[in-house]
This record gives sequence, C-alpha cells and structure tokens, in this order.
Amino acid sequence: MLIEYVSLIGGLVVLIVAGDVLVRGSVGIAEKLGIPTLVIGLTIVAFGTSAPELVISLGAALDGLPGIAVGNVVGSNIANVLAVLGLPALFAATACCENGATRNAIFMVAVTGIFIGMAFHSPISRLDGGILLLLLAVFLWDSVRATRKHRAQNVGAAAVETGCCDDDTPFEEVEGVPESPALAILFVVLGMIGLPLGAHFTIEGASALARNWGVSDAVIGLTVVALGTSLPELMTSLMAAIRGHAAVALGNVIGSNVFNLVAIMGITAVVIPVEVPAEVLRFDLWAMLACALLVLAFSAMRVTIRWPSGIILCALYGIYIFMAFHLGKVA
Repeated sequence: MLIEYVSLIGGLVVLIVAGDVLVRGSVGIAEKLGIPTLVIGLTIVAFGTSAPELVISLGAALDGLPGIAVGNVVGSNIANVLAVLGLPALFAATACCENGATRNAIFMVAVTGIFIGMAFHSPISRLDGGILLLLLAVFLWDSVRATRKHRAQNVGAAAVETGCCDDDTPFEEVEGVPESPALAILFVVLGMIGLPLGAHFTIEGASALARNWGVSDAVIGLTVVALGTSLPELMTSLMAAIRGHAAVALGNVIGSNVFNLVAIMGITAVVIPVEVPAEVLRFDLWAMLACALLVLAFSAMRVTIRWPSGIILCALYGIYIFMAFHLGKVA
C-alpha cells in the first residue's frame, strides 16, 4: 500500500518540477530566438504549464485507463474553480474585473458545452479532437488580437501601470529563466524526460490506489490526480493573493480550463479515441458545467470574492470530493 502512495505522490512531484523546468527552459530559448513576449505567454508558457495534465491524460488513454484520462481534465477544471478561486480568497479578496474576462468566460462555457456533447457521443473521436484543436486555434487568435488591441490603447505610463511591455522586453512572468542557451536547452531536455517519467509513476500509483480503495479509476483521476496536477495553478494564485495580486486568479482559472478541454483532450483524442466513463457522464460533467457558469457569473457581475465566499467554494469542493467517491464505488 505504501508503494502506491509513494508512486503517486512522487510522480506528481516529478510532474510539477519537470513542467516548471520545461517552461523556464522554453522561455529562455524563446527569448534567445527573439520570439515576442506575447507569443511566449500565450503559447509556450500556456502549453508548458499544462504539460503535466497532457502527459497524464495521454499516457492514461494509451494505457487503457480512460477514467484517469478524462477524469484528470474534468476534475482539474472543477478544482480550478472551487479550490483555486476559493483558497486565495481566504487570504485576500479576489476582484473578478479583468479586461476580457467575461468574453473568455463565455468562450469557456461554450467549449465546456461542446465537450459535454462530444462526451455523450463517446468515445471522443479523432474528429472531435480535431475540432477541439481548431477551437484552441480560435482561442489563441482571439487572445493575440485582444492583447494587441489592449496594448495599443495603453501606451506610455498607462502601459507600465497595467503590466504591458514592448515585444522586445524580457518575459518577466516566469521566474528563474536561464540566461545561458546551453542551460536553457538542458532545462528543456530535463523537462521532457521528467514529464513522461512522472506521468508513468502517477498513473501506476493512481490505478493501484483505485483498486485498493474499491473505487473506479475515474474517481482517482477526478480527485487525487486532478488536484495534484492543479497544484501549480493553486500555488500561483495563493502566492499572488499573499502578495496583493489576487485578481490574477480569475484569468489563470479561465485560461487553464480552456486549455484543459481544447488542448489536452484535443491532442489526446487525436492520438487515440477516449471512452468517457458512465459515472462521469452522470455527475462530473454537470459539476464542471456548473463551475464554468459560476465563473461566468463572477466575471459578468464583476464580483469580488471575499473570505466568506472562499469558505463556501472550498466547502463545495469538499462536497464534490465526497460525492465523487460515493458515486464511484466499485460494486
């Protein structure tokens, strides 16, 4: 039993560290190649921070464990809303008033609805995966267009105050970027080695725990694995709240949830069709949709999430975990 815990926890740690190292190395190489900071932020960093979820879902699907593959994405999206928005609110108020948040939240809800429709025509086919990747391209194009428009409207002192910068300035959103090209390449290599290695141990530990606990693979994917792969987003939002920048949490949640659905499930389905477990269809997909609608409501009404709301969100996540285990018991 101890081996399964060590495998799961150790695998998740390796995944998080490898993903962080990969992002730092990739940003370092991109800067040396003169790639604009806007492109770095919307592609390299976004994909890099989603790398743990990608290798978990893809690896699980290839290993014949669709419950973990789908559960990881669905559970991560639920954890992102209830935990990643809830916990930071206990330390500092989170203002849901970022520019473009409502537009992106609408896109997130639409993508969630499309994914649910695909799931009910399970398996999610290669054609479905191609459609999801097309939606990813639309999201990236719209993000580039909106960001350029915002930067054009905020020049001089206003651009400095809002954190905007010229395309030839260093990318500052990622700390510890290696300055040496050789070190940056080493970081990328280590990240690419560590990610599949961490995924292997995580999947092995998760499937073993599911058998030992008498629950389905999907339950472990929806809860333990999903929360583990959401730790980078959670820690980023917590540190931002402690430093007085809690407003970044909403953008992190929306961006991560969109990427989980269109990039991770899109790539996974293109490689191998993914069967969606019946238990996920009954409950978890609807919980994910409810969370997406909640984020849309927060952004549309420009609410400020304070500690009472944070407690409610965390309590709802606890209830979701309980329900997932209750409904996922293997007879």
